[in-house]
Amino acid sequence: MDPVEDDPRTSLCREVATSNGPMKPSHDLDHVRRVVALARHIARVEGADEVLVACAAYLHDMERGREDAGGEDHAVAGARMARDVLGGSDLFGDREVELVAGAIASHRYRSGPPPSTLEAQCLHDADKLDALGAVGVGRAYMMAGEHGQRLHNRVGGNETARHVGDIDHSRYSPVEEYTVKLRHLPDRMTTEEGRRIARRRAEFMASFFEELEAEVGGSR
Repeated sequence: MDPVEDDPRTSLCREVATSNGPMKPSHDLDHVRRVVALARHIARVEGADEVLVACAAYLHDMERGREDAGGEDHAVAGARMARDVLGGSDLFGDREVELVAGAIASHRYRSGPPPSTLEAQCLHDADKLDALGAVGVGRAYMMAGEHGQRLHNRVGGNETARHVGDIDHSRYSPVEEYTVKLRHLPDRMTTEEGRRIARRRAEFMASFFEELEAEVGGSR
């Protein structure tokens, strides 16, 4: 028995998430489930509403496919979708709908308002943590494959890119993603537990890219 997963509110959001259309491997249901687990853990430690955090985590990337196809920012569209779906259910009060929608609106790295509630902070940190550590390395190379990037390249010019669509993928690689974004994620954590986990994952990631640099350079 898992009272959070068995809660009818969580069940609804999980059902919506699992019925979503095809998604790229780097942002698929496996990613969603990892974020749910991380967000719930942080919520328990920090004292947030675990059910609402789980709901936001299940729904946070629902509109990712639309953005990938050249559409609206998925955080903005996802928050609107959450308001429509949850607001049309008798399971959620108005405050709960806004907590979930607000968390989704503020979860992304390159844009959006900062998370303003504890529940939003839990989702924000969990989503960023899934880009760090061993999982983060794997996802970085999954995304590289999705966009036809090289294994290793150190050419600048992507530092100001606010959306994946703004990146010059012919010049980009996971090495640059690490340099420009991933190594800074621990500093962007908003909860103490998020910072604790991020520090450990960042150490592994730093050692991986240090080893990669040495191997590519022929010294190891």
